[in-house]
Amino acid sequence: MTFSTSPARWTSPLFASSRKTGSAKRKLSLPACLSAARFFAETFSPAGAAPEAFIQTMRRSTPLWPLCNKRCPTFAALNLLCAMRSCLFYLSSLLSLLALPLFTAAQPTFPKAAPSDQRERAYAFVNATLYRDYQTRLDSATLVVRKGKVEACGKGVAVPKDAVVLDCAGKTIYPAFLDLHGAGYGLPAAARSEARNPFNTPLQPYSNKKGAYAWNESLKPEFNAADVFTNDEKAATEWRRLGFGALLTHQADGISRGTGALVALGEEREHRTLLTPRAAHHLSLRRGNTAQAYPVSLMGVIALLRQTYLDGEWYRTVGAAQERNLSLEAWNRVQELPQIFEAGDKLEILRIARLGQEFNRRYLVKTAGDEYQRLQEIKAAGLAGLIVSLKFPDAPEVRTPFDAEDISLTTLLHWELAPANPARVAAAGIPFALTAGDLTDKKLFWPNLRKAVEYGLSETDALKALTWQPARFLEAQEQLGSLDPGKWANFFITNGNIFKSETKITETWVQGQRFEIAPDPGVDLTGTYRLSVDTTTYNLTVKGKPESLEAQLMRADSSTIKATVAYSNGLVTLSFQPDTARKAFFALTGEARAERWSGRGTTPEGAWIAWSAERTGNAPPDRGRPEKAPTKPELGDVIYPFAAFGRKERPSAQTYLIRNATVWTNEREGILRNTDVLISGGKIRRIGRNLPIQDDAVVVDGTGKHLTAGIIDEHSHIAISRGVNEGTQESSAEVRIGDVVDCDDVEIYRQLAGGVTSSHLLHGSANPIGGQTQLIKMRWGAAPEDMKFPGWPGQIKFALGENVKQSNWSENQRTRYPQTRMGVEQVYVDYFSRAQEYLQQMLSSQPYRRDLELEALAEILQGKRFITCHSYVQSEILMLMRVAERFGFRVNTFTHILEGYKVADRMRQHGVAASTFSDWWAYKFEVYQAIPYNAAIMHRQGVLVGINSDDAEMARRLNQEAAKSVMYAGMDEHEAWKLVTINPAKLLRVADRTGSIRAGKDADLVLWDENPLSIYAKADKTWVDGIVFFDREEDARRQREVQQERARLI
Repeated sequence: MTFSTSPARWTSPLFASSRKTGSAKRKLSLPACLSAARFFAETFSPAGAAPEAFIQTMRRSTPLWPLCNKRCPTFAALNLLCAMRSCLFYLSSLLSLLALPLFTAAQPTFPKAAPSDQRERAYAFVNATLYRDYQTRLDSATLVVRKGKVEACGKGVAVPKDAVVLDCAGKTIYPAFLDLHGAGYGLPAAARSEARNPFNTPLQPYSNKKGAYAWNESLKPEFNAADVFTNDEKAATEWRRLGFGALLTHQADGISRGTGALVALGEEREHRTLLTPRAAHHLSLRRGNTAQAYPVSLMGVIALLRQTYLDGEWYRTVGAAQERNLSLEAWNRVQELPQIFEAGDKLEILRIARLGQEFNRRYLVKTAGDEYQRLQEIKAAGLAGLIVSLKFPDAPEVRTPFDAEDISLTTLLHWELAPANPARVAAAGIPFALTAGDLTDKKLFWPNLRKAVEYGLSETDALKALTWQPARFLEAQEQLGSLDPGKWANFFITNGNIFKSETKITETWVQGQRFEIAPDPGVDLTGTYRLSVDTTTYNLTVKGKPESLEAQLMRADSSTIKATVAYSNGLVTLSFQPDTARKAFFALTGEARAERWSGRGTTPEGAWIAWSAERTGNAPPDRGRPEKAPTKPELGDVIYPFAAFGRKERPSAQTYLIRNATVWTNEREGILRNTDVLISGGKIRRIGRNLPIQDDAVVVDGTGKHLTAGIIDEHSHIAISRGVNEGTQESSAEVRIGDVVDCDDVEIYRQLAGGVTSSHLLHGSANPIGGQTQLIKMRWGAAPEDMKFPGWPGQIKFALGENVKQSNWSENQRTRYPQTRMGVEQVYVDYFSRAQEYLQQMLSSQPYRRDLELEALAEILQGKRFITCHSYVQSEILMLMRVAERFGFRVNTFTHILEGYKVADRMRQHGVAASTFSDWWAYKFEVYQAIPYNAAIMHRQGVLVGINSDDAEMARRLNQEAAKSVMYAGMDEHEAWKLVTINPAKLLRVADRTGSIRAGKDADLVLWDENPLSIYAKADKTWVDGIVFFDREEDARRQREVQQERARLI
C-alpha cells in the first residue's frame, strides 16, 4: 500500500481555519467531518484511487464514522491532530489501523449470511519428518501454512508469532496425491441413450443434438467439466482418506470427451476448489453413450478421429468462412491443452501413439495395466507419458479341473505379473503417473500400491508418480505436486513411513483446511528408556502396538517389575508396583515425545513427584518372531506375444541350408527333386543340388519331404480388433484394417502350423463400399506395425449381393440405403462421380477439405488402390465391371465369385482375377448355383484364380482346398498348388516378393512331411522372412511347457 505525503496536500482551508482558532474543543458538524474525511482521502488514499471511493469505503467500514452525527469531540480532536504536521506519525498509524480490515481480510464474492470468523489463520507444523517433494526428505523440519498455501517449508524455518503451532514429532508429512483419472467426480452422469441392439434397431445416421455442433454424437469437444462441476463430499471424503488432495475430473463418455477440470478435494465452495477449469482434453477409442450408428467398430472410431483432426485444420484455415461449427471451434481450442487418451489395452496404446505421430500430437495415455507386455514398442512410440492403473486382476477362480481348462494362460500370467507393471514402466524410463481412478473399491489403493512396491517399484518412484509427475503432466506444478512455498497446502500426515502396512493417515489437509482421517495413534512409544522416578532409576522397555502396549522395568540388581503403560492424546500414563509386598503403586502421567517423556505423578505414599524417561534405543525383537526381510517375488517371464506359444526372446533370421528336398518352385522349373535351397538374411539365396555348407548355416534334412512357398490366404478376417465391419453406412472407405491389426490372435500361430505365411485381412461385406484392407506376414510375436507387409500397394473391400442390401438383416434395420441390387449400382456411380470431382480439387491449387472417404476412392481412379469385391451372382459381377469401365479403371479381384464360371470369358476380357472357395455352396440363396469346378473352369478360360478361406479354421488346411481342384477337375498338381501360393501373390501384387521359390525372393517357405496336396501332409517347419515361426518338434515342447506353466500358476 502506497500513501502520498506530499506537503502540497496539507494546505486545506479547513485545516487553516482550525489552526486560526487554536481551540482543541471545537465541535465539528457533519459537513465538516465529511470535509475532513475528503481531506484524509486526498492525502492518504492509495495512489491512483478516487477520494470519493475511499470516503464511501470508510463510511461502510470505519467504526468511528457514526460518531460524526453526534458531533463527537473525539473526532474533532482527531481533526485537530490532522492539522498539525508534527502529528503525522499518529495519523498514519490511525489510518493504517482503519484500513487494515479493508485490504487484508478475504473478500469472497458470496455474502455471509451470519457472523463468521474471517481471519486467515496460520499454522506451523514443527518437528516433522517432512517430504518437501518426492525425493527431498527433511527431518525435524517445519511447515508453515497461511491462507491455504505453503508459506515456508524446511529446516530452521522461523515460526510466525501468529501461527497455531502443531507439534509433529514422530509424524511424517507428505505432499497430497493428485489423480489424473478422477473420471466423473463431481459431475452429473451422462444422459444415457436407450439400449441399442445393432442388429435389431433402426439405424440413427446423424447426431440428434440440436445446434451447430458435430455431425457425430461421439464428438463432444465443446463439453467442459467445469461448467457442471459441483463438490461431491461423499466421494471427496473417500479420496482424502487415501491421501489425495486434488483430482482431474472429466466426463468419461464419447471419443472426444471435452475438457477436464483440475479440482481440490476440499469443502469450500466450487469457486475455490475449482483450480484449473480447462486442464486437459480427454479422448478415448470408445464411442460412448450414443444411439447413433456410426462408428460401431474400432477402425471406425480411429477413422472418425483422423477425419476430425483434418476437419479441425480445415476449419481453422478455410472452413470457418463457409459454415459455423461450434464443435470444431472447441476442438481447435482444446488442442493447446494436454491431451489425455484412455486406452483399453496395450495394443490400443500403440494405435493411439501412431495417430499422434500422424498429427504431431504427444498423448498422455491412461493405460489398462498390461503395458508391460509391449514396453519396448511403447517406449519408442514418443508418448508424453502414461497414467498407470493400480487395478490388478483378482485371482482366477479355480474350483475344479474343468474351471482351470477355461482359464487362458494369458489370464493366468497377467494375474501374476500385473502388480509388477508400475515397476517395469519405471525401469523402462517412461514418465508415468499412478491412478486409483478405476478402482471400484478405493480401499484397495494402499494395498495395491504397497504391492507394487513389493514387486519392485521404488518408494521414490511411487511418490513421484502420485505428486510431482501428475502435476507436471498438467502443467500445474506451480500449484501442486510438492510443498514448496506458494503452492496449495495439500498434504497428509502419517504416524510413520506410509509404505508400511501398519502406518495410518491421521489427517489430510486440502487448501489449508484440516480433515481428520483417523484418531492420532500418537508417538511410537516402543523402545528402551532410562526412567527416573523419585530417587530411583530404572531401565524401561516398551513393546507392542499403540492399542496394546506392554512395559517392563528392570532395577539395578536386574530384577524386573511388570508395568502398565497407555498413550492417548499426547499423554502417557505409567503405573507399577515397586514392592510386591505392598499393594501400592507409582502412578505417573506426562507428555510423551519421541525421545523424552516427562511429567508428574504420585508415589505409593501419595506424595507428588516429577519424573522423566529418556529414550535409549529400540525395543528388542520378540524371540521366536524373526522379522522377515522384504523379498521381491519371483515372477514368470514376459513372452511375445503374451499368450500360449509365445516366446521369451524374439526370433531372428539365420542361415539355413535345406538339403535333398522335393522343391515346388511355382516357376518355369516346376517341381525339382533332390534339391537344396539356401536361405540367408531373410531371402532365398541359391537353389540347386549339392550346395556347399556355409559355416554359420543350420542344415535341415529335407530327404523325403517337400519344400514349397508359403501359403497366402487372399481373404481372411483373423487378427482384427473390435469388429471387421463398419456397416453403418453405405460407404466406409475411410476405415482401415491396418489401424486394428491384432498381433496376439492365436489364429496366427495356428495358421503357421498349416503353412500360411501371409494373410490378407479384409473388411466385412456389410456395405457396398467397405474399408481399406491390410496384407500381413505371419510374424508371430511381432508388434502390429511389424506384421504389415512392407511396400504393399493398398486394396479396398467392396461387396455385392444380399448382405449389402440388408436382405438378411432384421426388419428393424432394413432402413439404410441401398435396399435393392439396383440401388447398389447407384451407390457406386454416385461415389465415383463424387470421387472424380474430388480428384479435380486435389489436383487444383485451391484449398480444399480433405475427405478420407473420397480420397480412398480417388486412389482407385488413379490406379493407386485396388478393389477386391465380395460377389456371387453373375448379373452383379457384370454390373460392377461395367461401372469400373465407365470410370476408367478395372476391378482387381472378385472374391467368392461362385458364379464366375458363367462369366469367365467376360472376366478375362475385363482383366479381373478371381479368389474363390473350392466347394462351399448352398449356405444362402445366392450361392445355390455354385459348383466345385468353378476354379478350374475360370483357370482354363485364362482368368487368374486363387483359393481363399474366409474362415480361420479353413485357413489351416488351404493345402487341401487347393487339392480339391485336382480331385474334382483333374487340374495339374503344380497348377493346383499355385492356387494358394503364387496366384494369390499376383492378386495382391506382391508376386515379385513372395509366392514362389526363386533366388532373391523373401524366404517365406514351408517344409512338408508329405506331398502338400495330401490330406495327410503336415507342416514340419514354416519360415517367414527366413525366421522359423513354427517348428513341429518345438511345438510339442511348447505344449508341454504351457501345461507346466499353467500348473505352476494354478
